[in-house]
Amino acid sequence: MMKKIRAAIVGYGNIGKYVLEALQQAPDFEIAGVVRRNPADRPAELSGYKVTADVMELDDVDVAILCTPTREVEKHACELLAKGINTVDSYDIHGGIADLRAKLAPIAEANNSVAVISAGWDPGSDSIVRALMQAAAPKGVTYTNFGPGMSMGHTVAVKSKPGVKNALSMTIPLGTGIHRRMVYVEVEDGYNIDDIARAVKEDPYFASDETHVFAVPSVDDIKDMGHGVNMVRKGVSGTTQNQRFEFNMSINNPALTAQILVGVARASMIERPGAYTMIEIPVIDMLYGDREELIRHLV
Repeated sequence: MMKKIRAAIVGYGNIGKYVLEALQQAPDFEIAGVVRRNPADRPAELSGYKVTADVMELDDVDVAILCTPTREVEKHACELLAKGINTVDSYDIHGGIADLRAKLAPIAEANNSVAVISAGWDPGSDSIVRALMQAAAPKGVTYTNFGPGMSMGHTVAVKSKPGVKNALSMTIPLGTGIHRRMVYVEVEDGYNIDDIARAVKEDPYFASDETHVFAVPSVDDIKDMGHGVNMVRKGVSGTTQNQRFEFNMSINNPALTAQILVGVARASMIERPGAYTMIEIPVIDMLYGDREELIRHLV
């Protein structure tokens, strides 16, 4: 019997809970345990697993699935890769991806470990679709239109601001890759919504988009975790003009991110040491099953 991949879930918020479900459904994985700030906080679904504040207290971890906020990914990945543990994450600040890859690559190479970064749905699975579209029409323009829906990364960024009790960031597509961010905030006593709005709009997550910030009595009353994407490329194949490709999906944001993370965690076990984005990894490496059978079935 083939040895199962032992995965640690690092962080147990929205994504971590869905990673647990995805791992439970993956026949080639077993859950080494869950890492969270307060190990005493143990919901019923974790009753059968070890919960700790330190991943090194877990036995024989092959890969750590980082379900932490994006801005904590680099710290965790550097520490774990240096200990020879593979890491996968859904880091989603597009402008920082190349720098993160460059930072993690030498650590992974020196310690015989693998990092797969920015492996959610965008960046992540959408990146693969964009690359395929560009291969099909090398000259052209691709427009990626997100939403309407909840952006987890943007929501976490808002929650980090002083005076924010709870928050929701909704992405509204305006077309041709332009978006409006609608941010809803429960304001803590003693704070001003105008100051919070200023801090939000200065954050790199929001700096390039039209952003509106509103105070609301209850975020939960308007929260919807659905999201989606419409991606269009119009370009040239050879010398043939007006080639048009379109990709659409409507999703539960953390559920899809979690499933992608499990797929790349699987792939990390067979890649050479180093740091990778999803477009650098063969898609077949993310799939469970016999390689020859997958080729017969999918090609």
